[in-house]
Amino acid sequence: MSTYHPVTPEIIAELEQIVGRRYVIHGDSEQLEPYSHDEITEKKYHHLPDVVVRPRTTTEIAAIMKLANRELIPVTPRGGGSGLSGGAVPVMGGIVLATDRMNSIIELDTDNMLIVVEPGVITNDIDALVAEHGLFFAGYPMSLQSCFIGGNVAENAGGGKAVKYGVTGQYILGVEMVTPEGEIVKLGGKLVKDVTGYDLTKLIIGSEGTLGIFTKVIIKLLPRPTEVVDLLVLFPDPETAIGMVSTIMTEARVIPTAIEFMDRLSAHASCEYLNERLPYEKAGAMLLIQLDGNRKAQLEEEYEAIGELCLEHGAIEVYVADNYTTQERIWSVRRNIAEAFMVVSPHQSLEDITVPVANIPKMIPELERLAKKYDIQVPCYGHAGDGNLHATPVKNPNHSLEQWEEMLPQILADLYAATRDLDGVISGEHGIGHKRKNYMSYSVSDASLELMKRIKRAFDPNNVLNPGKIFDV
Repeated sequence: MSTYHPVTPEIIAELEQIVGRRYVIHGDSEQLEPYSHDEITEKKYHHLPDVVVRPRTTTEIAAIMKLANRELIPVTPRGGGSGLSGGAVPVMGGIVLATDRMNSIIELDTDNMLIVVEPGVITNDIDALVAEHGLFFAGYPMSLQSCFIGGNVAENAGGGKAVKYGVTGQYILGVEMVTPEGEIVKLGGKLVKDVTGYDLTKLIIGSEGTLGIFTKVIIKLLPRPTEVVDLLVLFPDPETAIGMVSTIMTEARVIPTAIEFMDRLSAHASCEYLNERLPYEKAGAMLLIQLDGNRKAQLEEEYEAIGELCLEHGAIEVYVADNYTTQERIWSVRRNIAEAFMVVSPHQSLEDITVPVANIPKMIPELERLAKKYDIQVPCYGHAGDGNLHATPVKNPNHSLEQWEEMLPQILADLYAATRDLDGVISGEHGIGHKRKNYMSYSVSDASLELMKRIKRAFDPNNVLNPGKIFDV
């Protein structure tokens, strides 16, 4: 690990010269506290920065990084703070570089079907703007109303629509960024094809803010579907529900926009939390299937075929939501699972393991085994269409906090081992950050990890940009 220098009054003064005094926060723990964590609630993952800077321009970020290299001070880039891996937490102290002021739409290029934005733009605002032009950003994640696009690109974030449209990285044509040493570089551009040298754009996407700080992002857009229909399908058990995922695509020959899975624990807890009147009590699992397109008649044919297929394969009931009110009603069941379990216990570990879709049924018994072994609940829900599952160990209210903190590392080790044995990985969308870095060996070989470390050293020889994340150098 690197040895870093403290943030002195002289450093503070130089930062104020770069971005302006009003955009530097220091010396007040109450003002610094919001920058000490992301959406992870456990205090052990939190760490106060020494100073927060809020630059407005690319050149200001470059100046900050050159200062950090010269003085050996760690810099942690931060977007909307909506992450779930501790990626934006300044674990080494030093400088938090917040991108909230870099929030401009630079260009909407409808001729090339793309948009150029700064990293601090809220992802939902991008989609709302391009909707007026009959376009949409297909790769956005589930938390699009709170996250920044820069963070989405840094995490290569995904969501429920990945089964049809893929994840964020598939729609990033290029970026402007500041390297850890303070150089300004442009990667990619307004091009669909580009094999000129190494594909550094794809390398930077998903690097969790360890290889560069985005200052501009070029996003590919798609024509916006005009029709959307959702199906909520109740099944007697998880195996029957999950078995339908590939059946829908192979027998109905339809690729849904999204296929969300909820096990019995998740579905029942959320329905009870919402006082939902659906007959959820008889469901051992649920699938939420979304279809979109531009022809209403074709969409009707598709959802009727899927509904009939589900019933033929053991579904209990199929509910169709073809208007905003009913769609919001059934999606609220999926969206409120985490909130429902916060009522059970505020102490939980929201994981996002990913296994091959066909192996999801094999994962469910493993989660039941874990729950029994540790006397806890492990609700499982997530994106069944792409194998990404939010298996969430929840503290037993009868256990002390000390018991929970002592057993959680072993729970996660067991969970990740089961995931590995089913050809899966420990994170599909939340990232590694500093929350999961000690478990990297469950997904990545020693040789692969060493290659990653070599890349990090090449980009960041002084290890000043977001140190302590993904792995230790």
